[in-house]
Amino acid sequence: MTDIEIAERLSRLREGDKNALCELYDGMSPAIYTIALRITNDRALAEDAVQELFIKLMKTPPAAELRKPRAYIFKAARNAALDILRKNPSHDDIEEHCDIPAPQKEEYSDVAEALNSLPEQQRSIVVMHINAGLKFREIAEITDIPLGTVLWRYKKAITAMKDALNGGTL
Repeated sequence: MTDIEIAERLSRLREGDKNALCELYDGMSPAIYTIALRITNDRALAEDAVQELFIKLMKTPPAAELRKPRAYIFKAARNAALDILRKNPSHDDIEEHCDIPAPQKEEYSDVAEALNSLPEQQRSIVVMHINAGLKFREIAEITDIPLGTVLWRYKKAITAMKDALNGGTL
């Protein structure tokens, strides 16, 4: 979704149109979930972060004079994931403690393995750029990291992933 589309839906949400929240959710939740998952490394926590974000948007939509609504929402998503992670520092997988048959594990592709092997700072930049489609300036704004550092970390991450995919190690 573009900034204009997001701003329009946030405006409708401020006016009480709950369909606007559904449209925001439908348009943005996959990218937000991906970012939350890469931060938490836990599907349940990532889902909680997405839910917390949209509940917050529903209860208190941001002000109308918001300059970059897309960056605002992704920064709020990142913060929600970090908050959930702080609240659950020792979150364990329930499968380890219960005699519940584990669901079939997904096979991870080489790309996913290479991405998951990156340091969190690099991984989140790659995910925000590729999965969420954020520009490097937006990522710098969301993460409060200088643009040059974001670009350097992205290049380093992509190089490390290429090396890993070509048989090297991270």
